[in-house]
Amino acid sequence: MSAPEHDVSRPQAETPDETCRDRTVLIVDDVPYLLDVASLFLGRSSRVETATGGLAGLAAARRLRPDLVLCDDCMPDLDGLDLCREIRNDPDLAHTPVVMLLSDSSAATHGAAIRAGANDVLTKPLERLTLVAAVTRFLSHSPTRGLPRIDTQVPVTVVGNGNEGPGTVVNVSRGGAFVETDVPLVCADEIGLRFQLPGSPLTLRPSAEVVWQRHHYETETETETETGLGGVGLRFVEIDAPSARALDEFVYEHRNTFDGAPWR
Repeated sequence: MSAPEHDVSRPQAETPDETCRDRTVLIVDDVPYLLDVASLFLGRSSRVETATGGLAGLAAARRLRPDLVLCDDCMPDLDGLDLCREIRNDPDLAHTPVVMLLSDSSAATHGAAIRAGANDVLTKPLERLTLVAAVTRFLSHSPTRGLPRIDTQVPVTVVGNGNEGPGTVVNVSRGGAFVETDVPLVCADEIGLRFQLPGSPLTLRPSAEVVWQRHHYETETETETETGLGGVGLRFVEIDAPSARALDEFVYEHRNTFDGAPWR
């Protein structure tokens, strides 16, 4: 089953409110043992239903109208990608959150899950706290479902639309970032990034989708006019498991508050 992360960072699961326990999570996998493990992890925080295989999962989703679908990516009859697409194309299910669980830690597989419509992606092997935290974000009545993010000032190289230029990562989560840059970009562009987190030797090279823009702005004070750079809210698309793990650990070590970001 799937979800970033193999798990890794030491996430602090939000305490499920009482309403979470009345909400339904549908777990879809073709391996009964994994269904049992996931059910055990989530059974104390939500109402759990299971389906063996993608076709059974789709039928169960249409019957149960669950509050969240947790599905494996590799199933023989209907894989997780196609199941996610079916959910997104069904008017009655289109807005149902989907968390996909991956066995493959590659950036391309992560990107395929995001493009299929997954709201979050986790990579096996799963840790209980990681899974519970991911599920609770979508089941709680909090108005925000964003991943924890932190402010930072990290240099980044931005590559998009045949242009390459510098920028600054202003804040970041496992799921995305806000980047200030003069590289010309528009919403829905998929761009490349290269940056290193402070204290880490790993160069992160995710691709990311531009989901919103902030144009150049001017702030006038009594003595001068300050010009601010334009920026873009980004959702990571292709990102490998070690990079996702590094981001999770970085945010865990530095975060002070939880803030839901529109780009996750």
